[in-house]
Amino acid sequence: DVQLVESGGGLVQPGGSLRLSCVATGNTYSTNCMAWFRQTPGRGREGVAVILFNDQNTYYADSVKGRFTISKDNAKNTLYLQMNSLKPEDTAMYYCAALNLELGTGYCRLMWPDYFEYWGQGTQVTVS
Repeated sequence: DVQLVESGGGLVQPGGSLRLSCVATGNTYSTNCMAWFRQTPGRGREGVAVILFNDQNTYYADSVKGRFTISKDNAKNTLYLQMNSLKPEDTAMYYCAALNLELGTGYCRLMWPDYFEYWGQGTQVTVS
């Protein structure tokens, strides 16, 4: 299995920036898609951004498009989410997740949480 650990959350004022990190360990070869999700009591868990390993394509939720950037550093086995122009509505617990390789990559861009097998513990982002 893949183990994921997020970091980088914190308190930031509106308009500010944060960069979240997610370090992957274990059988990292067992996934070809990683994603960032966020969860609030009101909205539940929603997809934020995904990245495909084979072609490096990225997909974003409309709510963050143009403000957030997902990327990965293969040498460090680390996934990043650069968040700029943060808004109060971005406040949430942010999770990184990985798709099981057994699923086709077509599931990646859908950003449906139930299809992602591996999850980190989450890191809190508060914009206020």
